[in-house]
Amino acid sequence: MQKVLFSFIYAFKGLRYCFCTQRNMVIHTIVGVLVIILAFYLRISLTGMLFLLTAIMLVMVTEVINTALEKAIDLFTSERNHLAHKAKDIAAGAVLLTSLFAVVIGLSILGPPLWDMLRSSLLLQ
Repeated sequence: MQKVLFSFIYAFKGLRYCFCTQRNMVIHTIVGVLVIILAFYLRISLTGMLFLLTAIMLVMVTEVINTALEKAIDLFTSERNHLAHKAKDIAAGAVLLTSLFAVVIGLSILGPPLWDMLRSSLLLQ
């Protein structure tokens, strides 16, 4: 049981490290929280919320994996290395792809009610 407890402690330490050292992790978290607040305000369905949460978590998990890969590469070599640089770029590309996916999901779910709200507010004036 103690091993399980320590594995959770180490995992939380890893997440704390990401939040404290990785600016993009903080940005992803803030944007994710704002999206969820907007989704509640727009009364998005449970299915829509699950898609939004999934997209947000995918971005955050990818950012954590990117950070782990960067640190592992830094441990392996401190010299400028073409392959190490490529590996870091590829991992960052994975975060970018996941973020673009999250934007598409967000626009698909939040776009129509936001558009309706904007259109109705413009018609009322």
